[in-house]
Amino acid sequence: MPDAREANSQLPSFGAGLLEDPKLTAALKSLELTVRRKLDGVLQGEHLGLIPGPGSEPGEARGYQPGDDIRRMEWSVTARTTQPHVRQMIADRELETWLLVDVSASLDFGTVNCTKRDLAVAASAAMVHLTAGGGNRIGAVIITGDKVVRVPARGGRAHAQNLLKTIATTRRTGDHVRGDLREGLEALRRPERRRGLVVVISDFLGPITWDRPLRALGGHHELLGVEILDPRDLDLPDVGEIRLADAESGEVRDVVLTDAVRRDFSAAAHEHSKKVQREFRSCGGPTLTLRTDRDWISDTVRFVAQRRRGLAAGVG
Repeated sequence: MPDAREANSQLPSFGAGLLEDPKLTAALKSLELTVRRKLDGVLQGEHLGLIPGPGSEPGEARGYQPGDDIRRMEWSVTARTTQPHVRQMIADRELETWLLVDVSASLDFGTVNCTKRDLAVAASAAMVHLTAGGGNRIGAVIITGDKVVRVPARGGRAHAQNLLKTIATTRRTGDHVRGDLREGLEALRRPERRRGLVVVISDFLGPITWDRPLRALGGHHELLGVEILDPRDLDLPDVGEIRLADAESGEVRDVVLTDAVRRDFSAAAHEHSKKVQREFRSCGGPTLTLRTDRDWISDTVRFVAQRRRGLAAGVG
């Protein structure tokens, strides 16, 4: 595996004017080749290796294990054996996947080898590749802060390429407008869609006002959160006096970064990230964290491998 600097420096900068069609097409093809080359080694099998989930066809019952989804309890077997059992499910051959992609102003930030926006496009490409083929369909809801862009769910390679192109070229809103994950999640709830997989790609910064629609979606779909972070989202540098600007609210503050300020910021930022992960976990969904200072391909491969091991062990 390449190191983080090499892996992330290979990402095209989608936020830096790479909008001409020939250049954009070439950049997306290069990204697709990177994803295919690095992920195919762990993609032998069906899509349920990404998100081991309930599917739709009943399988065999097995004993309950801590962490199992209680919605899959098999009450008749539980009553007969006096031991809790859950029903394993076999996934549909066809999967409908929806990407909810945040391209609001805070995603245009990055201090290492790429911006968070570039990483969000790369994560979208990985999710497309992980769920493509076999008659599967994929669509997207893209949020900018002042509008919602919808891409209908369809199958086929041409559609997948056009979907990624739409994500890469959807411009963020103007200054001083905050992204609205709640609105994006509500857009996925209505109209009601067939049971499938919802992947939420965002830095999840700001107040958590999206927990209720997330729970509503989790009751009908499998969920995956992809958290996109830069090191400066979690820790401030030791540089003394600094001017900080919120890209979405427009608020600007001059701050002296004392040890106490840096310590308090780090504690609050890490706690916020943990709360995001708890929200997804409470809805039965895992989270994959990708960072601009880490090898995103290696982190994605590791995540998929862990999900596969969980599936092989019979853990939902």
